[in-house]
Amino acid sequence: MIKQSGEGRNQQNIKSLSYRIEDLNKIFTPLTFKERIELLYQYFSEDEVLFTSSFGTKSVFLIDLIKNIHPTQKVHFINTTYHFQETLDYKKLLTEKYDLEIIEVLPHPQQNEMTTEEKWWQDHPRMCCTINKIAPIEPIVAKHKVWISGLMAYQTDFRSRLRTFEKQGDILKFHPLVDIDEGEFLHYIELNKLPKHPLKAAGYDSIGCSHCTQKGQGRSGRWQGTGKTECGLHPSYYNKK
Repeated sequence: MIKQSGEGRNQQNIKSLSYRIEDLNKIFTPLTFKERIELLYQYFSEDEVLFTSSFGTKSVFLIDLIKNIHPTQKVHFINTTYHFQETLDYKKLLTEKYDLEIIEVLPHPQQNEMTTEEKWWQDHPRMCCTINKIAPIEPIVAKHKVWISGLMAYQTDFRSRLRTFEKQGDILKFHPLVDIDEGEFLHYIELNKLPKHPLKAAGYDSIGCSHCTQKGQGRSGRWQGTGKTECGLHPSYYNKK
């Protein structure tokens, strides 16, 4: 039931299989993270796959894997306009290293300006993320069948409950790295001598927008003091009513 290369694949079988979460998890979960990514492209065409990257401290891991397995995969980058300059420099470095085709996703200009003028990240961090991250990517999500995510279970309680595949509204979220531990991540980075985010050495373990990111281990430096641990891209923001 796995599709073949070229036009000869059985589209109907693939479509029906691709949305049976339990079947997909039975097939993909026993595999290694590399095998999962390789197999993904036997179930879905490149145009059906959405890959986003924040170019944070963990991003190079998944970028390296995907570019080695499927080098023509496009990378969508949500530019909230609030990134550290170091993140933008890191994005440039990785783009050149891997010859990435970057598709930049920007928020609505007037709404973005409003969040800047009123500093929504202070009193309304959830809405700030909605305007600058979630709303801009939503129409792009609607055009794809599966969304590759680099979430790892050890990072947060929310992520610890994720399976290899989860249904999120009308799209499948694919977590090929979900069950690796931090030691495996660090080993891969060192073994392959991958470039690290410049702020990592300064004590930033997780990096998002500059207003909402401080130094800290794990995700402790994100939205400190707000009780917020996720921007909203990964929890159930795309559930259709």
